[in-house]
Amino acid sequence: MATANPLPTLDVAEPRFMPESKAEQLHQTLERHRGDRLLVILQDFPDPDALSSAWAFKLIAQTYRIDCDLAYAGTLSHQENIALVKLTNLPAQRWTPQSLKERDWSLYKGCVFVDTQGDTSQLTNLVVEAEIPVVAIFDHHNGETDLAVEFLDLRPQVRATATILTQYLQAGLLVFDADSHAHVKCATALMHGLRSDTQNLQLAREDDFQAAAYLSRFYDAQLLGAILQSSRSKRVMDVIERSLRNRAVQNNFCVAGVGYLRYEDRDAIPQAADFLVTEENVHTALVYGIVHDEDEQIELVVGSLRTSKLTLDPDEFLKEAFGQDSRGRFFGGGRAQAGGFEIPVGFLSGNNDQSDFARLKWETFDTRIKQKLQDLVNPSSPLQS
Repeated sequence: MATANPLPTLDVAEPRFMPESKAEQLHQTLERHRGDRLLVILQDFPDPDALSSAWAFKLIAQTYRIDCDLAYAGTLSHQENIALVKLTNLPAQRWTPQSLKERDWSLYKGCVFVDTQGDTSQLTNLVVEAEIPVVAIFDHHNGETDLAVEFLDLRPQVRATATILTQYLQAGLLVFDADSHAHVKCATALMHGLRSDTQNLQLAREDDFQAAAYLSRFYDAQLLGAILQSSRSKRVMDVIERSLRNRAVQNNFCVAGVGYLRYEDRDAIPQAADFLVTEENVHTALVYGIVHDEDEQIELVVGSLRTSKLTLDPDEFLKEAFGQDSRGRFFGGGRAQAGGFEIPVGFLSGNNDQSDFARLKWETFDTRIKQKLQDLVNPSSPLQS
């Protein structure tokens, strides 16, 4: 094992909110894996925060001669996520079911989870079965992982995982260079991830503002503008139209079921929730649908919540509404002003080509979800369209 090098000296003028010991611990962890190849795992539907943070970790790891593959098992469907990856050449790979069957897991000496604790990725069970050790987990969400991990950095007090990874840059694990195209594009991605998870910094805390200030030295404002100006697809607009047509409003709480969606259109659900919460006299919007993957014959009830009500905690609300599975994992969760849930359809999956069966299945889940929400919104009066 190579002798650990000292952590690079931090500029004394640089603000630091991360405990110094945390940076040293990550430094020592990466030194122990110098020269290894690691798999960096993102949630199945990675957002800008996850994508940018994983890229930042990859660049940090490269300084220790560690080669990283960034992978997700779902898809990119939000137009801004697609634009982010294409315009920055962000090195994330979609691992399809077929590629997973052909994957040589022995290539990896360890894996890293970024913006997830393993419960939102199909890859988690596969790396556990392959006995690939978990080297690190970085996340800003609440929760406790049941994975054995060498280095753990969970910080729900910050609003974005991009903030956490940026702080490691500030601590000297990688010195960004404004003349490096890769560094500029990564800084732009991190700025996008940070602003998207803080609602354009409206929800940002001091650490997030300091991270944004640091990234402002390197990011490309024109490139970020191009990412943000990406257009909504017709399919997304159709889902938003469906949510408007099907919405029910009570006590300033808007609920809308949008029926069946293809796997690749899943990100239309949070975009519809973003749109509905802007309606006059609505402080909270929840949109849900049945998402199906025809290739894998998987169906999930997927929902997204957005709120402007400061006293409503999406994490607590969704956990109370939908409960836990048999393993004790909550179907839903969230952060400030946003949240989501996933419920496996299970035994009733498939057969959607049979119109009567598909209609009855949707009516069953639609009614049950409204009942669950009704108990919390206003038990004395049913939700009305």
